[in-house]
Amino acid sequence: MANTNSHSSQIRIVLVRPRNPLNIGAAARAMLNFGFDDLVVVAPYDLVWRESKAAAGAKQVLQLARAVDHLQESIQDCTFVIGTSSLSRRHVNMPVLGIEKFGELRGELEGRAAILFGSEKTGLSNADLSYCHVTARIPTGLECPSMNLGQAVAVCCYELRRVLGAGQKIEVPALGSQRATIAEIDRLSHAIADLAKGAHANGRQREGSRAIDLRRILLRWPITHEEVASLLGVIRDIEWQLKEQKRR
Repeated sequence: MANTNSHSSQIRIVLVRPRNPLNIGAAARAMLNFGFDDLVVVAPYDLVWRESKAAAGAKQVLQLARAVDHLQESIQDCTFVIGTSSLSRRHVNMPVLGIEKFGELRGELEGRAAILFGSEKTGLSNADLSYCHVTARIPTGLECPSMNLGQAVAVCCYELRRVLGAGQKIEVPALGSQRATIAEIDRLSHAIADLAKGAHANGRQREGSRAIDLRRILLRWPITHEEVASLLGVIRDIEWQLKEQKRR
């Protein structure tokens, strides 16, 4: 399916553990309504989700959608990730903004960006949100804070289209260096966690939580591809020196 504008292939919609095929179909239709076509479904509950009858006019979006088993696979090439949450059951240690402020993210959205939507039953988990640079919230009423998945995708896609414009290219000043992808940041956080594990006897018990904490910290910085490569080089040097000391 041909892209309808310059931004449709830059914004990825990711549905994490969706349970209802009708909601997946409704999300696909909402995407096409506003000119987006990059859909990834993570660990869908129903194996026949591609046959959803709610995707009227948007069957191609479903047929071209990628299905992956793990969240990391869906965003590893992205340089900016937005998580969505009503925050009624989550306390997040990261910037939170209403979707009406997506305009503040125009420069970030010009790169490869993804917006995550969680399961209808549980939303995004804290582990899911640890891969996000910011959390976005739709300003709903307190008496009913959560929205239907398909409706939430529609509202966010509308706001993204309003910010990005209908096919207009947004000029963003060149930073000189490319922001690190999620895969690169994940690799760096695990490398640091592994280094700490080697330095402490109880490292194995805390390795997983330490990597998550490090990823959250790194996502707060506009760290670049080149900086990740430099830091990985430093870590390799430290690991080599530690091995040499053990041999003596």
